[in-house]
Amino acid sequence: MISTLSDALAERGFDTLTEVQKAVTAPDLSEADLLVSAQTGSGKTVGFGLAIAPTLLGSEERLAAPAAPLALVVAPTRELALQVQRELMWLYSKAGARVVSCIGGMDARDERRALDRGAHIVVGTPGRLRDHITRGSLDLGDIRAVVLDEADEMLDLGFREDLEFMLGEAPSDRRTLLFSATVPPAIADLAKQYQRDAVRVTTLSRGEQHTDIAYQAIQVAPADAEHAIINLLRYHDAPTSIVFANTRAAVARLAARLANRGLSVVSLSGELSQDERSHALQALRDGRARVCVATDVAARGIDLPNLDLVIHADLPTNTEALLHRSGRTGRAGRKGISALIVPDKVSKKAARLLKWAKIGAEWTFAPSPEEILALDESRLLSDPIWAAELSQTEAAFAAKLMADYGPEQIAAACLRLYRANLSAPEELNAPTARAARPERAPFGPSAWVELSIGQDRRAEARWLLPLLCRAGDLDKAQIGKIRVMPETTLVEIAEPALPGFLDRLGPEGILEDDVSARKLDAVPEGSSQPQERPARPRPASRDGAAPQRPAKPHGKPSAGRGRPVPERDAGPRAAQVPTPTPRAEEAAPTPAPRSDAEVARHPVKDKPRKARHSTLKKGWAKPKDKPRASDRADRTAEGVAKKPRGDGPAPKKRNPAADTGKRLSRKRAPMPAGGNTPPRRKV
Repeated sequence: MISTLSDALAERGFDTLTEVQKAVTAPDLSEADLLVSAQTGSGKTVGFGLAIAPTLLGSEERLAAPAAPLALVVAPTRELALQVQRELMWLYSKAGARVVSCIGGMDARDERRALDRGAHIVVGTPGRLRDHITRGSLDLGDIRAVVLDEADEMLDLGFREDLEFMLGEAPSDRRTLLFSATVPPAIADLAKQYQRDAVRVTTLSRGEQHTDIAYQAIQVAPADAEHAIINLLRYHDAPTSIVFANTRAAVARLAARLANRGLSVVSLSGELSQDERSHALQALRDGRARVCVATDVAARGIDLPNLDLVIHADLPTNTEALLHRSGRTGRAGRKGISALIVPDKVSKKAARLLKWAKIGAEWTFAPSPEEILALDESRLLSDPIWAAELSQTEAAFAAKLMADYGPEQIAAACLRLYRANLSAPEELNAPTARAARPERAPFGPSAWVELSIGQDRRAEARWLLPLLCRAGDLDKAQIGKIRVMPETTLVEIAEPALPGFLDRLGPEGILEDDVSARKLDAVPEGSSQPQERPARPRPASRDGAAPQRPAKPHGKPSAGRGRPVPERDAGPRAAQVPTPTPRAEEAAPTPAPRSDAEVARHPVKDKPRKARHSTLKKGWAKPKDKPRASDRADRTAEGVAKKPRGDGPAPKKRNPAADTGKRLSRKRAPMPAGGNTPPRRKV
């Protein structure tokens, strides 16, 4: 390893390299293109910084004066790009490297001036880097190495076109290093297209992910989710914690709730400006804030010091998000806790998520107020301040306290003062566990009946059950299993109710229309479990009619949407059903003729037709007067409507108020020959 880099590592307290750092710094890979997949928190940033060092420095210990960039590092988010810049600055500090960042949300003019002064390594986000390249402020002509950090995330965010543009602008003899937590097909295709004989380096184990992280699934009542978060933060009392939510609105609401409880909290989401996001991260690093409420924008690559607790206020959308969120803790050998808030209604979803991620989590409940207060007392008693020596001022004040108050009063006041700086724990309701489904009692002695309808005629148990009860005078409890077969249906009926059922159906066993039933002598083979329903065949054409379900006795036969109902055979019961006699149509009553006196008293007046205005845009006076297409031949004879639209424009109505032509056309009095003053009007 180059001595200037090893000295920088020693100053930062690096005794040994991580597994991925050892793999990428192997001597035989010093000039090779790499496709690296490693879990989060494994030291990938320092790893690719060490990997590109031989390409940048060669046999030298220090770099020459900065000019055109030698290395380009692309990251998916602004926060990750700034973090990579900080890591590379201390790693190459003794080598004299100048690292410049180009990220969205910052002043592009300052970045352009920094690039003009020269840089050895440029770190940025895809969009801003492409903007600088197209404007000519970033020259890739001397690039020796290109690093794509979190390449899978950049492809998920839609930066493939930007990445391909930058890789196409870089020299063809460069080194290309792709670092990704996972290697989906899109990453493999990108590596095949832009890498030369890439060497695959993986440090992912096939077992469980994140062995340094303890996962917990906190079961809570739906109304106590935020209270459980407060109790978790109070119970663990981590120096730095991060709470993940799925939306910006949830981040804003949760940050306000935690701040109202007296917690030092900052928020991190896409709606904040870059300065606000940078200040929030700096507050966490300085210790001015201890809790960060964030969306998934902080789930990739961000390394916060002493981050021991990650809380998922909302369940992650997939396993990758779960692993990357949880990877903010348990980094570089430290231990951490990842707690998922699991309300009752999403418990199954949480179990599936953990199973797919191959994570074994402890299912437990949120800490109670009693547990938190007891832990506060133990922390107070174990505080190293008790063993510190007293100063003269402190000793004099302690003597005064002992003279004025008793030991119990002083101890109680000390406990109150300690708890005054802490938020009060929240009372929680017990999560409502779903009641176990009672086992069905044995059906008892039964017999089987076969119906002459099956899947080919869309038979379903949900409408066969009421049909059996209605036709056979049965109760629902007297019917057991219903197995719909391809062409028939098997029904289990209680043995005491079977004789009455068969008597109601008659000797021919007709249930309804063309659906018949017959008793089986033995238990059929397909009665133990239902068979898989085959796919419904499509009709040969649009007009093809599908088989129809039998009609109900009190309604019309059912049919598909817009499909013709096929004719049904009358069946054997047709002769038994009497045909109703059609009723003769009754003539409408004729009104009595009016008397002469009544006619004289109320004469019938012919209403004159109202004249239509020609100012309407349409050819018809009103929409209801517009004749139908079949009445066009009678328009002229009836005189109902005017000329239809399209045969000529309707004449415009003249507005006398707006017609100023006549007023302006009047001649003014002639001007006098001797001056410009008009003659006065005679009085």
